[in-house]
Amino acid sequence: MTQLAPGSQTQVDERTEHRFEDGDHERFSHYAPKAQITEAMVMGTPVVALCGKVWVPTRNPDKFPVCPECKEIWQSMPK
Repeated sequence: MTQLAPGSQTQVDERTEHRFEDGDHERFSHYAPKAQITEAMVMGTPVVALCGKVWVPTRNPDKFPVCPECKEIWQSMPK
C-alpha cells in the first residue's frame, strides 16, 4: 500500500461542460417513459430517451451514470 507524503494534496477538477463524442451515449443510463422501457425490455422494441438517443434497453441502468442531457431536461420539466 502506498502512503502519501506528509503535506501532499489532491486536487479534483470538475468539468462544467458536457462534450459527447461518438459512442459516449452508450456509457450512460437514459431517461425515457417507464411504460416504453418496460415494453422495450419485454418486446425488444427501441426507446427514445429525453436526449434523443434511440436504443433497446438490455442492461441494468443502475450500473451507469445518468446521462447529463437527460437529467437536465428532466429537471427543467414541470412537476
